[in-house]
Amino acid sequence: MKIVMNDNNRGIKIAGIGSFVPPLTVTNEDLAGTLDTSDEWIYSRTGIKTRHYNGGKPNYTMAVEAARGALENANISAAEIDYVIVTTSTPDFLYPITACLVQNAVGAVNAACLDISMACTGFVGGLDVARGLLYSGYNKILFVASECLTLHADFKDRATCVLFGDSAGAVVLERAGKLFASCMKAKGVSPEAPVLYYKMNNMINAPFCENNSDSILPRLQMDGKEVYKFAVDAMPEAAKAACEKAGLGLDEIDLFIPHQANIRIVQTAAKSLGIGMDKVYTNIEKYGNTSSACMPVCLDELNKAGRLKEGMKLCFVGFGAGLTYGAVIIEI
Repeated sequence: MKIVMNDNNRGIKIAGIGSFVPPLTVTNEDLAGTLDTSDEWIYSRTGIKTRHYNGGKPNYTMAVEAARGALENANISAAEIDYVIVTTSTPDFLYPITACLVQNAVGAVNAACLDISMACTGFVGGLDVARGLLYSGYNKILFVASECLTLHADFKDRATCVLFGDSAGAVVLERAGKLFASCMKAKGVSPEAPVLYYKMNNMINAPFCENNSDSILPRLQMDGKEVYKFAVDAMPEAAKAACEKAGLGLDEIDLFIPHQANIRIVQTAAKSLGIGMDKVYTNIEKYGNTSSACMPVCLDELNKAGRLKEGMKLCFVGFGAGLTYGAVIIEI
């Protein structure tokens, strides 16, 4: 007997949505001025035309702006929030956690705080965590994804630095008697052979260490071919599994919102799922890869354009360093 695991009475409501994109726009032509690259080379391989940089400002400042936008859109006060969750792979501090910085800035004085680190899968995983917290007794959750990947990028590596931008997105979540289904997975990698990583202790400068050097700086590194091979299989696998848990066919999903990593990855995954790109929302051309922040930024764009309708079924599907991947289906 086939068991379908869904619960239409234990879903979530997105009560408010906000986002922040820094004003500094960096075009492919701008990057071509300092790198051996061109607009044609970048766009044909990635689908990216522009991206936005936070200009050296702290990552948490973007998170705060997105959070304020979500609270305003929800028409609630920060004091009503009883949990603040932030997902980021680019925190300004190892401690305090970013969620505490956001809590203080917006005035969520009654909230608990939690940071989630799942790289680009953070928004998908965070929705799953938030849903669990809502059904453990919390009422209103402010969930923010904020990423300042330009702080980690290697601007001597044209294959990676052209991919990334900075942004933040936020949602206010509540319990609702609506559909919710998730599939979260991981394919762990060895630290000796990571596919995508930012090693914090690349620089060893402590006294008495054998390698006392300040010449090796941390930087983001990625094996693009391996990431592609993983992603084009992982995203369809997760989306299909989430649909099966929800008791839905792929054709019953109104809109897929994928991680905005590379347009080729998105197109290949859509083809594997047998869906047209008209059912897939992308904004990678404007913003590049902003890690976990890209999905809530997409959501805010859809909301402001009036494209989110009551009863719509959305599938968020993503992958990230780790390697992590997953999908969440919600009903608007």
